Amino acid sequence: MKQLAFKQVDVFTAKPFLGNPVAVVIGAENLGTDQMQRIAGWTNLSETTFLLPATAPGASYRLRIFTPRRELPFAGHPTIGSAHAALESGFAKAIDGKLKQECGAGVLDLSVEEGRIFVKAPQPKTRRVDAPLFGVKSALRVDVGPVWVVADLGDARAVDTLEPDMAAIAELSQALDASGATVFGRTGNAAMAFHVRSFAPAHGIPEDPVCGSGNISVAAYLRETGLLKEFGPRYTARQGMQVGRDGRVQVRVSAEAIEIGGEAVTCVDGKLRVD
Repeated sequence: MKQLAFKQVDVFTAKPFLGNPVAVVIGAENLGTDQMQRIAGWTNLSETTFLLPATAPGASYRLRIFTPRRELPFAGHPTIGSAHAALESGFAKAIDGKLKQECGAGVLDLSVEEGRIFVKAPQPKTRRVDAPLFGVKSALRVDVGPVWVVADLGDARAVDTLEPDMAAIAELSQALDASGATVFGRTGNAAMAFHVRSFAPAHGIPEDPVCGSGNISVAAYLRETGLLKEFGPRYTARQGMQVGRDGRVQVRVSAEAIEIGGEAVTCVDGKLRVD
């Protein structure tokens, strides 16, 4: 029986037991896809990742990302948490504060900046959809690897008090071939522009505590609809309060790219036994 290095990292927080946890298995090149999926089901977190040696030229490492039910080409908080684990364990080293992550979405640029890790997201693909949920007439379907149906609820209080219909969200997700639904609302506080919530019941994740790809999708919505002019190209979003995992996501948006970033902290550091 082999032992592999294993970390559980809380992302978008500097305090343990807040933010969004990701399980990271380090040096997993001898594991098969079925083994990885079983491990992801066992950890029962929204995502579990596997750090592997890079195969793409110039990449720092390769990352595979799994929900309890399937593999993803990209996800936000697993990318940041896995980069934190790779650096902390010595599996990878930043060069001039830069990393390159190879994953299903390609080779992505990451930067380490004053204790925070930022990732340049895959370019979102967007289209308007009818979304008879949350009292809105239409929403934006945003594909960044995971696919989110994004709805603007206007006020942060509407987001905070929302009681989601999980069956309806799962049905909509299946109809639109989406991971789930992400909603956002304005706080009126320049230091914390939005509250965000993300729901993916069709993939075994009723509410994702602090969702990186969901926040990327909100930024894409703001850029696509012209609402970004109200908030500027940099803002901070808050997510996770309703599930006791309060986190902060820093967002940077330009015409060319969307970046998200935040802090991360290791809560579990040990060994995983595998057959």
